[in-house]
Amino acid sequence: MATFRLQGSRVLAVDMSGDAVKAKNGSMVAYDGQMAFKKMTGGGEGIRGVVTRRITGEQMTVMEVKGHGTCWFADRATEINLVQLRGEKLFVESGNLLCTDGGLRTGTHFTGVRGASQGNGLFTTTVEGSGQAAIMSDGPAVVLRVSRQYPLTVDPGAYVAHQGDLRQNLQSGVTFRTLLGEGGGEAFQIRFEGEGLVYVQPSERNTIAGDV
Repeated sequence: MATFRLQGSRVLAVDMSGDAVKAKNGSMVAYDGQMAFKKMTGGGEGIRGVVTRRITGEQMTVMEVKGHGTCWFADRATEINLVQLRGEKLFVESGNLLCTDGGLRTGTHFTGVRGASQGNGLFTTTVEGSGQAAIMSDGPAVVLRVSRQYPLTVDPGAYVAHQGDLRQNLQSGVTFRTLLGEGGGEAFQIRFEGEGLVYVQPSERNTIAGDV
């Protein structure tokens, strides 16, 4: 299995000895040893992924990197966070996914109105299995724990990913930006309940919700 390690907070180094990883296309910044690169079309594997992309027009372009040596990845100097999966499923916005172990399965998950409120479309990316994934955030990500006693409410623009036994639903109300006088009206928030982790970034992407 490939070994993921951070060099600083914005560069991912992956050591491989015949292993393979899947990474965001164009994110390789350097490598040593012998590496082979193959472009793939992501956004979900199998028939469902193909149908999803056809219906929504969404596409995530990834590449497979395989070989012996070390490969370094980065993207627009964004912060990188490592997530260790042990048979779990990670839900992550496709634009925030940098690299995964080759053995992890990727797919798509219907988000409906939540995804539309975030401006990210109707589907989000899933990563499942045992291994490591590297996700990106605009600024250092904060990992927040959700418990049955303490549910969590998140601004859609700050949401990056989540894992665990979590239920999510949209609730209408003013956004955090509205409270600061930067918003224009009522919008959506995402409420998480159950047991798990939610990854949020310290800056907000532009979302449809902020203008509702």
